[in-house]
Amino acid sequence: MADEVILLDFWPSMFGMRARVALTEKGVQYEYREEDLKNKSPLLLKMNPIHKKIPVLIHNGKPVCESLVILQYIDEVWPGKSPLLPSDPYKRAQARFWADYIDKKVYDCGRKTWSTKGEEQEAAKKEFIEILKVLEVELGDKPYFGGDSFGYVDVALIGFYCWFDAYETYGKFSIEAECPKFIAWAKRCLQRESVSKTLPDGKKICEFASQIRKKSGME
Repeated sequence: MADEVILLDFWPSMFGMRARVALTEKGVQYEYREEDLKNKSPLLLKMNPIHKKIPVLIHNGKPVCESLVILQYIDEVWPGKSPLLPSDPYKRAQARFWADYIDKKVYDCGRKTWSTKGEEQEAAKKEFIEILKVLEVELGDKPYFGGDSFGYVDVALIGFYCWFDAYETYGKFSIEAECPKFIAWAKRCLQRESVSKTLPDGKKICEFASQIRKKSGME
């Protein structure tokens, strides 16, 4: 009997993009179900009753929640192709550390570059560049964060890239000018079909951000 794999997601979510990229890398067939986050489906509320958030991976009727947990689950359940986490325990621990750093730093700071004004926005832009520079140091001269192989940290981070147009448009700054090595890494990732087919166009993300700004009275 074939596995039933369903992903509850929302198209601009960089967290949902993680699951989509990983499943594609592994060659796993899945059913994508778009969620209306203002009117959450009964299935989402049933499968993630604690946080009531996307993404949720439903594998043979059993839910897995939280994007980094989903990545680890995908890697363990479908280990044969495109391993995400390294086999070495120390390297695996380091990958988890950096993915946690991304979750704690990149999302909130990036969001503030387009959703705030004045001093708060300026501080967010400065901090965001500092965060990317830290990630550039960790990347070093490697093609990917995992070394020669596209892996866990790359999957955890690449979804943010399609939001950079919005960060730059509303934050009025150039990420590439400050962090060229980071942008080079992102463009390398985009050469992978799993990434290029998953990440939405940056202009579409900008339009989405603009709608949010209008609703919040910023435009």
